Amino acid sequence: MNILGISALYHDSAAALVCDGKIIAAASEERFTRKKADPSVPVNAITFCLEKLEKGKKVDCVVYYDNPLLTLDRWLENCIAVSPRNEKIIAKSFQSMYGSKLWIHELVKSLKGDALKEVDKFYVCEHHMSHAASAFYPSPYEEAAILTMDGVGEWATTTIGRGTGKQIEILEQISYPHSLGLLYSAFTYFCGFKVNFGEYKLMGLAPYGKPIYADFIREKLVDIQEDGSFQLHLEYFTFLDQEVMTGEKFEELFGMRRRLPEERITADYMDLAASIQEVTEEIVLKMAAHARKITGCRNLVMAGGIALNCVANGKLLEQNIFDGLWIQPAAGDAGGALGSALYASYQLSDSQRIVGVKDSQEGSYLGPAYSSEEIGAFLTENGYVYHRYEKENLFEQIAEYLAEDKVVGLLDGRMEFGPRALGGRSIIANPVSEKMQTKLNLKIKYRESFRPFAPAVLRERVGDYFEMNEESPYMLLVAPVKEELRKQEDGYQAEERGTDFDMLAIIRKKRSEIPAVTHVDYSARVQTVDWERNPFFYQVIQAFEKKTGCGVVVNTSFNVRGEPIVCTPQDAYLCFMRTEMDVLVMEDFILLKEEQQALKDDEDWRDQYELD
Repeated sequence: MNILGISALYHDSAAALVCDGKIIAAASEERFTRKKADPSVPVNAITFCLEKLEKGKKVDCVVYYDNPLLTLDRWLENCIAVSPRNEKIIAKSFQSMYGSKLWIHELVKSLKGDALKEVDKFYVCEHHMSHAASAFYPSPYEEAAILTMDGVGEWATTTIGRGTGKQIEILEQISYPHSLGLLYSAFTYFCGFKVNFGEYKLMGLAPYGKPIYADFIREKLVDIQEDGSFQLHLEYFTFLDQEVMTGEKFEELFGMRRRLPEERITADYMDLAASIQEVTEEIVLKMAAHARKITGCRNLVMAGGIALNCVANGKLLEQNIFDGLWIQPAAGDAGGALGSALYASYQLSDSQRIVGVKDSQEGSYLGPAYSSEEIGAFLTENGYVYHRYEKENLFEQIAEYLAEDKVVGLLDGRMEFGPRALGGRSIIANPVSEKMQTKLNLKIKYRESFRPFAPAVLRERVGDYFEMNEESPYMLLVAPVKEELRKQEDGYQAEERGTDFDMLAIIRKKRSEIPAVTHVDYSARVQTVDWERNPFFYQVIQAFEKKTGCGVVVNTSFNVRGEPIVCTPQDAYLCFMRTEMDVLVMEDFILLKEEQQALKDDEDWRDQYELD
């Protein structure tokens, strides 16, 4: 069976194609439309997936990742519960609830394309089952406990389940409005970041603070039980009846006003970030321990937005609650498209699940790719200056540029599925440079200076640089930098902050032998790179190690703030030219900034992107 999975009409719309249980393609709509977290019906992503069908084949069924009727039920119950304060809710979402979401099957039927013309089977898969399926089926485990945590699906916000072979069973559930995802998003909003965009910024800010409000949060905002279950004190939140997460009562509780976007980040907000991060980690760890207890499984798989909190994931790994841990790379709503397709594939067909040593996510390189011929034609047609290299010389040349502290944009192979760039659409740089983190943030990414960058390390060398030996191919685990690589005299202590605290001065300190990827608490969000998943990226790092002795490079997503990760060669070239990036590598082509002509009539390019 050829099954098309779709997530749409909330945020992070995506499409995925699964054929007889095998993942063929998956991509987010934002990469094609260039609209961050595009919620629309993923027409372009669907078109891409259908192009990957075998010639002459048709789609057997389409599966939507959410049950619109159950979501409508929750919406109605919410409106009734907050009446008469429900005008804003109704005004904002009445049309979508009774219109597009209930009729998603008709919207898909209306799409043009021969592969969909004869489809007469449309199914829905409950939101958290989609998450659970996306986590379990691609994992390398025959049996595993399943933990899903996010803002909200239909009613569920958290589930614990068990996967065995082809079967998934949900055992326990926490329901709306009690949600760890919404709790974390409330602090994201209060600290001046955008909900559904800025949660990772809050996580990155946390190490600058002290968790002095953690007990206060436990006392006033959330009751946490030993099994990890929890209840929010709803009187302090406004998400039930307003379009924002917090209001005056939240401000009065903490004795401070909400930080406005782009305002200076003071110590108070750093401490709030540290505090909610500690509380989040506590809930995740307790819930994981409870999942082990009730399932008896030795392995754990995770999905949902909270599974992207790689700091909590790192703490979970340290605790050794489970023998194995696998996290869906596209853990958010986009991954629901994949999960719903996989669930349908294993429930509706005779597809047999084959479990191997590695997962079946294919490195999450599931998006479009562009051949050397296509890239060469694009460059020639536009008159761009380029140099083409034989592969044996290409990696050595890239390593030379990195060693010279040049910032390199990299487009190779299939685009990644999920929010992390994993070497297919990456910006890479020298991790040994003390100035690289600031340069990348301020001159390349145009984003907040405090945000850390991830190291991509050769799989066999991970234990030489970080306090971990496990593989982390999807950049979803945080681990400490090895003690012997640290510069202890330059350590950061939040207790030392004064009224004139200078965050940039802290950032610029050389905290380790690989300062550009070492956060202020000596942690790093690690990506291990192996030959099997990405031989191109592996050879880039291998060549850099041969030249410098360092088996690590900086890896960040190929985009600027407010823009989705690049997809096409044209996207990559525009991003390259609009920033202070030095070098662009697309397959076996290398472009140098100083050899390019300036873009014409492009001064207002940032106006098309919403700064998040």
